[in-house]
Amino acid sequence: MAMNMGSDDAAMSEINVTPLVDVMLVLLTIFIVTAPLLTNAVPVNLPKATSDLSLTQPNTISISVTDDGTVYFTDEAVSQEDLDLRLLQTAENADSTVEIFADEKAEYGQVAKVMAAIQRAGITKFTFVMQPETIN
Repeated sequence: MAMNMGSDDAAMSEINVTPLVDVMLVLLTIFIVTAPLLTNAVPVNLPKATSDLSLTQPNTISISVTDDGTVYFTDEAVSQEDLDLRLLQTAENADSTVEIFADEKAEYGQVAKVMAAIQRAGITKFTFVMQPETIN
């Protein structure tokens, strides 16, 4: 880097960026090392929870997904098309809530299809119902 060797009265007009580059390289190294640690790589069993059970509201519809992929709309087995139609009828009531009872061995894809049908119908209030965890 060139330095101004002129008179002593002249102000230095160059900025020394070497310390800035050093700090940025250290921060980049720290980010590269810690970024893989931020992802959750630990397998977890999601169906159990330790929250209070909510009371069923009068305008609550229950949808159950069994371990073999069968979908039930309030105790009656339905196809995907029939589920869509019933959810559209349910969505006409603005304060409708859907509770999803999904077996812990049910395929995620089937549960995702049920969630997508609920969202297509325009229902924004839905929840998963889980058993409380037993504390030993």
